[in-house]
Amino acid sequence: MSSFARNTLVLGGLLMALGVVLGAVATHALRGRLTADELGVFEIAVRYHIYNALGLLIIGAVALVASPPPLRWAAGFIAVGIALFSGSLYAASLGAPRFIQVLPPIGGLALIAGWILFAVAIWRVPR
Repeated sequence: MSSFARNTLVLGGLLMALGVVLGAVATHALRGRLTADELGVFEIAVRYHIYNALGLLIIGAVALVASPPPLRWAAGFIAVGIALFSGSLYAASLGAPRFIQVLPPIGGLALIAGWILFAVAIWRVPR
């Protein structure tokens, strides 16, 4: 197994676990402490976090078979996208300063770029 595949699978697994923990925190510890809008933002962050962590697991699985260069970039952009998009939404829902609200669009663009790079990487794999 390549180190890229192993590292991507480990990162995806850890991010999945963190997403589940944060989802449980939202359900059990934050309900009643946050407004409905704040809880909704937190839950959106969890949803995108888990979907994209699952995507990292898929990228790691693909890397077991083929690892074209754009695949590495895809994983990197997706990891950064999770941190910026979901991380800033978590922070915003918990009362972070308003300037944090500039980060979700940047994280969203990183996620979009990552998935486009994934598509390019798969397209380039020989048939």
